[in-house]
Amino acid sequence: MYYGSHSINMDAKGRIAIPTRVRDLLQESCAGRMVVTAHTENRCLHVFPEHEWQEILPKVEALPSFNKISRRVKLLLIGHASPLELDGNGRVLLPPTLREYASLEKKLMLVGQGKSMELWCEKKFSQYIDSPIDDGLMPEGMQNLAL
Repeated sequence: MYYGSHSINMDAKGRIAIPTRVRDLLQESCAGRMVVTAHTENRCLHVFPEHEWQEILPKVEALPSFNKISRRVKLLLIGHASPLELDGNGRVLLPPTLREYASLEKKLMLVGQGKSMELWCEKKFSQYIDSPIDDGLMPEGMQNLAL
């Protein structure tokens, strides 16, 4: 499980060093192979261990092509998907198209989401977390959630 938030830096070439704890999990679960792609709701990136992506991909491919929402999801998820592998120093090189999509700058946040992670520009992540929630209805499953 990927959890926690990690403040990381991206160098001028677009390389990021994956934090040791996350790197160890990635090495253990998928030999350091992952797929990074565009997020469908926010201008950030999804980071999937390769095996998780292989489970998601057929579901995305099966979405109807003539529905505007599912078409957009397919364009973002499949169209931006980039397979990456940790190098010997625990780094990955993010493709320019993904860096541009998520407006990534030097300071980033890698945020665990259970089976996957999200990679955010640190400023945009803070803005998102600090912004008011006005989506209306709370999902049914959350109404009975107690922490």
